[in-house]
Amino acid sequence: MHFLLLFKLACLSSFSVSVFAQRGRVGSSDGSKADQSRVIGLTRPSPTDGRNPLETQGWISPEYKWFYEYPLPLPPTKSKKQTWTGDDGAEIDYYEVELKSFSKQIYPDLPATPMVGYDGMAPGPTLVMQQNREAVVRFINNGPSNMSVHVHGQYNRSPFDGWASDMTSPGQYKDYYYPNAQNARTIWYHDHTEFASGEHAYRGEEGYYILTDPEEQALGLPSGQYDVTLAIAAKIYRSDGSLYYDSNHDAGLWGDVILVNEQPWPYFNVEARPYRFRLLNGAVSRTFDLTFNTDDGEMLPFDVIGSDCGLFNSPVNSTFIALSMGERYELVIDFSNYRNQNITLLNGRGIGDNVDYPATNRIMRFIVGEGSGDSGGGVPQTLRNNEQVAPAASNAKDFTFGRGQGGSWEINGVGFRDVENRILTKPERGTYETWELSNGAGGGTHPVHIHLVDFKIISRTGGRNEVADYEGAGWKDVVWLAAGESVQVIARYAPWDGIYMFHCHNLVHEDHDMLVAFSVPNLEKWGYTNSTLFIDPNQPEFKGKDFNSDDFTEEAINSKIAWLYSTNPYNKGNIAGVYSALDAYSQGQYWTQAPDGDHAQPTGGDQSADSTPTGSPSAWTTLVSSATQVPESSGLSGYGL
Repeated sequence: MHFLLLFKLACLSSFSVSVFAQRGRVGSSDGSKADQSRVIGLTRPSPTDGRNPLETQGWISPEYKWFYEYPLPLPPTKSKKQTWTGDDGAEIDYYEVELKSFSKQIYPDLPATPMVGYDGMAPGPTLVMQQNREAVVRFINNGPSNMSVHVHGQYNRSPFDGWASDMTSPGQYKDYYYPNAQNARTIWYHDHTEFASGEHAYRGEEGYYILTDPEEQALGLPSGQYDVTLAIAAKIYRSDGSLYYDSNHDAGLWGDVILVNEQPWPYFNVEARPYRFRLLNGAVSRTFDLTFNTDDGEMLPFDVIGSDCGLFNSPVNSTFIALSMGERYELVIDFSNYRNQNITLLNGRGIGDNVDYPATNRIMRFIVGEGSGDSGGGVPQTLRNNEQVAPAASNAKDFTFGRGQGGSWEINGVGFRDVENRILTKPERGTYETWELSNGAGGGTHPVHIHLVDFKIISRTGGRNEVADYEGAGWKDVVWLAAGESVQVIARYAPWDGIYMFHCHNLVHEDHDMLVAFSVPNLEKWGYTNSTLFIDPNQPEFKGKDFNSDDFTEEAINSKIAWLYSTNPYNKGNIAGVYSALDAYSQGQYWTQAPDGDHAQPTGGDQSADSTPTGSPSAWTTLVSSATQVPESSGLSGYGL
């Protein structure tokens, strides 16, 4: 019970530290002095309840003694099983991923740890997808509990987005249909089951999903074995080697054992050349503040080249990177000048509401060997032509993340259990909105994730009171909302209509009700009928199915993919046409389906030839009516609509 009290006190003593201020040198590369000299020139605001921050605590797990003795595991890349080709030449790749129990050796002197993971591994296999090549991934549940899979960072239609109550039971499978149409980005897939996401991800249900495109491939960035995924987490273990999950009265689970790709404090042999690292904070509740350090305390500079939603316009040079749960950053670091040296990845202490333990200031070690003879040409100064500044949005909306009167974590006083009220807002499809996200009663760390959209961080007030250069350089889908802070973000609610979630990505908070939804409704004058699909995330036609071996033949799989393609969730791959139509709609041009089903006619606004949006007539037809070959929707009861 002693450590439960410490956790509770840590939650009560919510405090915030600016991790964006001027940095100094650290102590030895084992992190022994990092808590004293980790950050120079920072002030620690008084905790909101007047308590002093807790000192570093002792071990909760059995003490781990094998620092940097075991290699970094690298998850394999998943191979497709087959490709379906349609009569119109469309190609859709098909994958199968099985959720199942397995065991993994974490402590050398304890029994193996029981876990649950995709394809029986953690992290799960990496799914690498090419832009504009659609995929169907069949997730098969042979695990011990329900699953709902969310590909975090992709604009999937609502029934394929991992809605929390769209659960697939053990003994069932579900086919998730993904567009893979966005720019290159590091995204990930993880469980999103209602009230259990944290525990499921904690036990291993997460993996990388990487989207690449020709523009990225032409840059000459480190690739192949020099392009490395690093998923960082923090966990607690029992004396029998099993995982211990305790939400500490819903405050959080910070963990005293740091893992990278599910290996505690690993080492990784690198050549003296540039590497690309794709960082993911896959922890349940712990934030990280990372630096690469030599044995004498020098911090290595590196280029931050991208964040959640892809590459920046230009690299941002830094010596530190701070990330909250669910955030991703891509770095290029050059080891050329550090031959035959150790470089240790260290973590700051006293960050946010973290509880610190004896070794949570250490992450992993890089052992630099000789050069490969191919150091590349450096990081290009132009990476991508991003939209630099989002358009102004006049309709600002406020959302406060905090404790409700009953003690649960809520957003504007509402949680996911409040079925009739959990849809908080209805942005018009295709419009930009500014949302102000505020950390309210109860403090804590709330990384806010908004499904469907990429957003731009406009400002941060209170707390750290600034947006870090690498935070503001690109588009995001998670923003770190620390105690006492308000953050403004802007996003375009497109390309799809439907019901989507937004929530705190501290998974303990999410599972204890800090999860709500928004609805992007049908456009009134765009020719929709009640039979339009993809609005309802629990659409029966797309729910999980009982396992049947007959469904797994090549012929049955091709038939299922053909049916999915016929429902037309992604406008036959012409998503640019969707955006063009939305732009035209905003200018007063409305499109309705002609009686013959092959042509669309504009109504309203300027109908001159010069004003007609780009795209073929048949493309316009599919924009306004995409549900002709499936039964009528069962409706949207239970969503508060």
